[in-house]
Amino acid sequence: MASAGTAGGELEALEREVVDHLFLLQPGYAVSLGLHEYDGRVPDLSTAHTDRWAAGADRLLRRLEAVDLGAVDDDRRVDAFLLRLLLESPLFDLRESRDLERNPMSYVGTVSLTSYLARDYASVETRVAAIVRTLEEVPRLLEDGRRRLEPVLPKPFVELALAIGGGLPEHFGEAETFAARASLGARVAAVRAPAEAAVETFLEWLRKERLPSATPDFALGATRYQRLLFVREGIEGPIETIRKAGLADLERNQARLSGIAKAQGVPVPDLFVRISQDHPDATAVLPTATRFVEEARAFVVAQDLVTIPTPVAVRVEETPVWGRALSTASMNAPGPFDTGSVEGIYYVTPVDPRWTPVQQEEWLRSFNRSMLRNITVHEVYPGHYLQFLHFRGGSRSLVRKIYISASFTEGWAHYTEQLAIEAGLGRESVLAEVAQIHDALLRDCRLLVSVGLHTEGMTLEAATALFQREAYFERLPAEREAIRGTFNPEYFCYTLGKLAILNARARFLQSRFGGELRAFHDRLLSFGSPPIGLLDSLLAGAGPGTAGAPA
Repeated sequence: MASAGTAGGELEALEREVVDHLFLLQPGYAVSLGLHEYDGRVPDLSTAHTDRWAAGADRLLRRLEAVDLGAVDDDRRVDAFLLRLLLESPLFDLRESRDLERNPMSYVGTVSLTSYLARDYASVETRVAAIVRTLEEVPRLLEDGRRRLEPVLPKPFVELALAIGGGLPEHFGEAETFAARASLGARVAAVRAPAEAAVETFLEWLRKERLPSATPDFALGATRYQRLLFVREGIEGPIETIRKAGLADLERNQARLSGIAKAQGVPVPDLFVRISQDHPDATAVLPTATRFVEEARAFVVAQDLVTIPTPVAVRVEETPVWGRALSTASMNAPGPFDTGSVEGIYYVTPVDPRWTPVQQEEWLRSFNRSMLRNITVHEVYPGHYLQFLHFRGGSRSLVRKIYISASFTEGWAHYTEQLAIEAGLGRESVLAEVAQIHDALLRDCRLLVSVGLHTEGMTLEAATALFQREAYFERLPAEREAIRGTFNPEYFCYTLGKLAILNARARFLQSRFGGELRAFHDRLLSFGSPPIGLLDSLLAGAGPGTAGAPA
């Protein structure tokens, strides 16, 4: 008992130290979780500071290794594993993928005021003060980037950093407008000017000093990719197993799509034409999304798919101007430490009135009713919003409130798209399933392109062609998806997570949950957002062992 108590006490002390240490490097992550004592903090990304941070992480890892985990229960062994990943993941970024030396998005992507603009968690004065502190630090942050970035950088990284950075002045302008509504605009304006000047200096430096020498050399390589799978998702199984699982899912989805087309007596492309023609007009996009939110919530309740914690509150809004270039729709959910409203904000990107009539019609066709319904399932019920209600409301350890796995989070939301079709949502038309399969094919291609680009020498042209052929994309969006894979290999997370959940359902639904979907889903969501490699051991009630990939 003394041994167990000592080990438990050591782990509890380390848990807080690891979390505090993580937030020294990633204060913006703390803010997104609802820890507003970190408001307005911008990380110090100088070499001296990150070297000190890495040395501190090494010391904490050695202390974690020294804890006698045989003297604690399974839950705390899982917690110890999560603490290890919370340290090893940023160490991978610093030392192995070397993001701060190779990727200028590490700097321009750090500057975000969204948390202070989107959610009413404190007074306007408090939020404006955080905006001001953030903008004051922008020149220092970008100067660190100029000192640290290497002479030769991957071209896709530079080009996207230029695109993201080019949107920052408009983002800063939105913050000033927000502050002006409370007669505080002058406070933001005073720091906005030097921040924007620093952004322009940085972007001009990228254009003149880094873009001309940029190369297409972006790949992680098989060794680092394998390491990425472990530090992000606890997966130690071979990359080839993941690739084969993604390919098999793509083939299943293509076969089902071909079956639907045959039954309808049309070629597959005609199914997508039918979908695109059934769309709301520009004024009805948000009202249609609002109706689909209510439809999806009622459907989850009627089918008894998963518990919806109460209270609930979702409002549909236009995507803020600064987010429209990279987002069609998204969910801004409360963090697990937010003590205020549970309200989720479902952002939907509207038609831009500055577009030509042809461009507006193209956008509306992509926002057709079948696709918008599927997106709503993914973003709201029973997808992201419902998941974060469980995440926020659960009683669990500190580290499980901190750790968020992309493959679990996006995997759950992607899995619920298929779940909704299986349960009969939109069964009055085959187009609902066509829309779901279309999104599934996109995610399958992302997984295959991620593996291909980073471990198999796949070219961007071959990746683009894969999206065109297998996901039925036009050239431009296919090319954008391929480029995204160069800097975001983790967009494998949708299919990887979905397959892990489907495999776990096949293995445990009958044996442990008597075939009751709601019990299975509630148990799944009770874990928080663990690395997907732990899913089977968590459902089996065991601690972390050797984590494998989806079969």
